[in-house]
Amino acid sequence: MSSAVWPDLRSMAFGGDYNPEQWPREVWRDDVRLMREAGVNLVSIGIFSWALIEVREGEFDFSWLDEIIELLHENGIAVDLGTPTASPPAWFFANHPDARAVTADGVPLGFGSRGMASHSAPAYRDAAVRIATELAQRYGSHPAVVLWHVHNEYGVPVGEDFSDHSVREWRLWLQERYGTLDALNAAWGTAFWGQHYGEWAHVGAPATAPSVINPAQRLDFARFTDSQLRACFVAERDAIRAHSDRPITTNFMANQHNGCDLWAWAREVDIVSDDHYLWAADEEGEIGLAIAADLTRSVGGGAPWILMEHSTSAVNWQPRNVAKRRGEMARNSLSHVGRGADGILFFQWRAGRSGAEKFHSAMLPHAGETSRVFREVVDLGAKLGTLDEVLGSRVHADVAVLWDFESFWAQDLEWRPSVDVGHAERIRAFYERLWRDNITVDFALPGHDLSGYKLVIAPAQYLLSGADADNLNRYVEQGGTLVVSFFSAVVDENDAVHSGGFLAPLAPALGVTVEEHLPLREGDTGGVDFGGSTLTVDVWQEDLTLVGAETRGVYTDGPGTGGAAITRHRHGAGIGWYISTRPDADGLAAIMTEVYADAGIAPAELPTGVEAIRRRGVDADYLVAINHGTDAVSLPTSGVNLLTQDDIRGMLVLQPGDVAVVREPHTASGGGR
Repeated sequence: MSSAVWPDLRSMAFGGDYNPEQWPREVWRDDVRLMREAGVNLVSIGIFSWALIEVREGEFDFSWLDEIIELLHENGIAVDLGTPTASPPAWFFANHPDARAVTADGVPLGFGSRGMASHSAPAYRDAAVRIATELAQRYGSHPAVVLWHVHNEYGVPVGEDFSDHSVREWRLWLQERYGTLDALNAAWGTAFWGQHYGEWAHVGAPATAPSVINPAQRLDFARFTDSQLRACFVAERDAIRAHSDRPITTNFMANQHNGCDLWAWAREVDIVSDDHYLWAADEEGEIGLAIAADLTRSVGGGAPWILMEHSTSAVNWQPRNVAKRRGEMARNSLSHVGRGADGILFFQWRAGRSGAEKFHSAMLPHAGETSRVFREVVDLGAKLGTLDEVLGSRVHADVAVLWDFESFWAQDLEWRPSVDVGHAERIRAFYERLWRDNITVDFALPGHDLSGYKLVIAPAQYLLSGADADNLNRYVEQGGTLVVSFFSAVVDENDAVHSGGFLAPLAPALGVTVEEHLPLREGDTGGVDFGGSTLTVDVWQEDLTLVGAETRGVYTDGPGTGGAAITRHRHGAGIGWYISTRPDADGLAAIMTEVYADAGIAPAELPTGVEAIRRRGVDADYLVAINHGTDAVSLPTSGVNLLTQDDIRGMLVLQPGDVAVVREPHTASGGGR
């Protein structure tokens, strides 16, 4: 077995958020009995319990927490102990009304929800550190506490804060970043619309204004917000670390675009953990799930991670909260395992009777222990209990997709050429194509060392610094294959159009620049002739200038008619592709077939609807195979299905909705979706 997500972990972590404070004590022992029946070995507690721990400012009552931790420990259930700082008590806001978060319209946010405090308010920082310290002093060496869980879902529901405290810290952050007002004015392009600043005291937060606010200022405020949130985490983490040597995490929300740069956050945690919820409107939610899982693994540098929250069935906060189908919970859970998770946890253990989340599913639903959901929870616990040897094994990928939070923040601002262009859509389209072609994916930043990947795809790299462009050009020159989608390399790190025009920094690798963007009217489509086949495209076309590239696709319809739409360019030992329009995932199939050939990648031939991912261990590989379809399928493999202990000799048969985890002898490739 390789090194697990934390050294003392001996079994796949299984459990979820547990809120005993919402229930009378006679329920606690019943909970523990049912947890043991389900195979639960880890629960997260205390996450929203500030008011019941620090009952008045500086006055603490740990009696109920002592009792529940001991009860769990006596029953062999470990504790992920939360700091409850996502929801300060009523007394806090009564004592510190200035610590409330303020909207861009100047409205202070009231009590009665969660995430209401200004992360820049000194009173909040002091109170958060105080309770984290008290918890760590009391429980830092308790044998039940194996993990610390700081706060909850930073940036949700409030990230940006426009309070006086925030504005004060914002100016200090800008002074540290730029040093002088001359440098700030240059970076923000304040000569436009007469926005020049002559005094630091005049620099405000980008609150609501008569028209569109300076986009460079908006981008910097997003960076500042992320930095402030992360500083809060670091303050609590360091307070805990002074009294405990147990690993510390906070639950990310990968692929939820909540304003946190997870590449930076991952450097601050001991273990990467993530919350993931299916979007019910997505009929193929397993693809969105895979994106989030691969991103979580990637920001953690490929190390095993923990799924801190997901749902057994429906959530309660979407427009239409669709229940999961029979077996879908296990399929979701084991897909996360296949993509590197060493723990599967849920929100929450017991469904709450009161409050805003009473319609959210749980491991123990309102229907109780005879319900289908609870029976599936027990079955999942048994399945995960067979996977101890998988702990610590890793996923290998030959393909990297660029995922740059700062670029996304910039692209999503107002007054772009088309409201129909969004980074999330392009990432989903390219990822979906790779998923259907059974190709495992890592995510990466454009400045990362990409030399280990055969293929790098930039679906939405609107913002690209000169240094990062140089890195991508070098990657191609040294033998890599690069695919760049439209509306990329448009601006630099200050949201200023690159000198030389659109796409100019990548001209060496791509052999093409963009003379003009040609967005389409709403509902219009166009065509591209690619190798004799016509691809239907929508939303976007471009007028390209070729500087060495060969034309591989030509516009046959739309504003770009007759011009190059898709190009290929040899640069040094590698190849650069540019796709200047928007085919969907199906339309990308023909293009990517040629790209794979350039990159030396052979997609696996698997039946439609089958997801297959491999983790590499020290002594074996582990194939996680999931049948999302409605027909039985057969997959070539040999080994032992750990979930059933069946020997697989040459062919694995998966019934509709079924999952297998097959221990295989080491293979030459870690491929598979």
